[in-house]
Amino acid sequence: MSITLRLAARSDLPAIVALLADDDLGSTREDPGLPLDPHYVAAFEAIDADPNQESIVAELNGKIVGTMQLSYLPGIAHRGAWRGLIEAVRVSSELRGQGIGAQMIDWANARFAARGCRMAQLTSHRSRTDAHRFYERLGWDKSHYGFKYKLAD
Repeated sequence: MSITLRLAARSDLPAIVALLADDDLGSTREDPGLPLDPHYVAAFEAIDADPNQESIVAELNGKIVGTMQLSYLPGIAHRGAWRGLIEAVRVSSELRGQGIGAQMIDWANARFAARGCRMAQLTSHRSRTDAHRFYERLGWDKSHYGFKYKLAD
């Protein structure tokens, strides 16, 4: 199953939000109803305007079936290494387990390498044990603990 990956367009936003809501955690925090919450539009516009941020969609037969956000982070550690950060990876629930996620992650890693990043990183909620097995199967090292501090609702 071969997908096409590309930068997201503003018109893709309803499909992106629907994918973010298409799992146990997302269903409790996302609102895919139309019209979309203006905060989604503002976030998309901020990502789109920033050369170190990319909203990505995966298409299969013209339908958006996956999404992720890529961030390019400069750093002083590791001799000034840039890092690629992958966030909000989602594949349509009806298509999980068919290789789409692996294609997305491989594509992201190639994109990071092309931009000079020396490492890629991501976080995954501790409850997402299937995702953890997936990343480990792809060769990712579960090397750190992640922490989050909620500043506002």
